[in-house]
Amino acid sequence: MAENKTKQTDASVEDFINSILHDEKRSDSYEILEMMKEITGLTPKMWGDNMVGFGSYHYKYKSGREGDIFQIGFSPRKHYISVYLFYGFQNHPLMKELGKYKNGKACLNINRLSDVDTDILHQLIEYAFEISAGGENPYAKTVSC
Repeated sequence: MAENKTKQTDASVEDFINSILHDEKRSDSYEILEMMKEITGLTPKMWGDNMVGFGSYHYKYKSGREGDIFQIGFSPRKHYISVYLFYGFQNHPLMKELGKYKNGKACLNINRLSDVDTDILHQLIEYAFEISAGGENPYAKTVSC
């Protein structure tokens, strides 16, 4: 079975964010970083070359594939910032109030932080982190992996 490519590294989160050329995206990344630090109380870690993650959990699919991944995180991409929430956030009632975004499979893709209500984003990140730590998720749809 193939090994998971996304692994926690010892690379510097601050160096990574400082390397972002676009000023607004770098500033937005720092704001999301601080928001996630406040919510989790954890030290951020780099996962792979371009993902900042908080916490860690072990997963195992029915297929037998397993690995480790962060509980919540984000990645400043070329055209947007992906905020990884994983746990069925798409059906959460607050999504209607968030603002301008696109859903990925396990993430929110936002062009810039000013496109969304940061208070709502904060609540969604709190929700996702709580669920990832074992809380009940009333909004999740069954996902087959």
